[in-house]
Amino acid sequence: MIGIVGCGAMGGAMIARLVEKGHQVLCYDAMPEARARAVANGATACESLATLAQSCDQIILSLPKAEVVTSVMADLVPHVQAGTIILDTSTSEPDTTKMLAAAADGYIFLDGPVSGGPGGARAGTMTMVLGGPAAAIDALRPVLDDLTAKTVHVGPAGSGHAAKIANNLLCAANLVLVSEMARLAQSCDIPLDSLLQGVNAGSGRSGVSEVNFPKWILNGAYDSGFTMGLMRKDVGLATKLAGQGGLDLPATAAIAAIWENSRDTLADSADFNEIFKYGATDNV
Repeated sequence: MIGIVGCGAMGGAMIARLVEKGHQVLCYDAMPEARARAVANGATACESLATLAQSCDQIILSLPKAEVVTSVMADLVPHVQAGTIILDTSTSEPDTTKMLAAAADGYIFLDGPVSGGPGGARAGTMTMVLGGPAAAIDALRPVLDDLTAKTVHVGPAGSGHAAKIANNLLCAANLVLVSEMARLAQSCDIPLDSLLQGVNAGSGRSGVSEVNFPKWILNGAYDSGFTMGLMRKDVGLATKLAGQGGLDLPATAAIAAIWENSRDTLADSADFNEIFKYGATDNV
């Protein structure tokens, strides 16, 4: 039996995918409306974390931040069955993951943050970077294969979250840089779609130029399911990691400042691809 804690956009999409693939899924979320959506997708809702922990030997966490992961684990742990594998797919913090993994007694705590958004979760096309024992990851393989198109085991517990923070920082940087190149193209009378064709045929291409711009920016959709607030949090985690390591990363600091300064015009609730609008003229 698989348990999922956190039935928001990502958790809810994973629930729908797993049910579709024939898994029995129990779920819990503090928000009744989130539990109701999960039930509509075929899961069975639990009224408490204790009930879920007592019924499942594989538990997936899909939560907004490290503090929530820590709080949920405090309620789960007293009721967890021996041998349970807990996989944290949240974008949490490496130190939090290391602490929770080290404290695990009779169960295993892994980190496996994901890329691909709710659409990727629903389609089973996500990428997951995993930290923790290889044997536990192998035990989860039937579930991982149904949720993801690609998994990468990057090291011990905490490594997955470190790799995800690095990935999201690069995505944040590329969004800013390609947006600035769009303004440069405008000044040279080059249509943005033509610029992207050129970039994507060369060494400057990225997931942002190949996916984000055509899928969410050029068409004005801005509906990726990932918000400005979430990306600001992840960029902040990157600068925090740099500080903990005593590292001077000037490019990271500059990108972080842009995302922070954009608060004046772009709310946390806006789609993260709307950073394209920051500093842009009306006719870009």
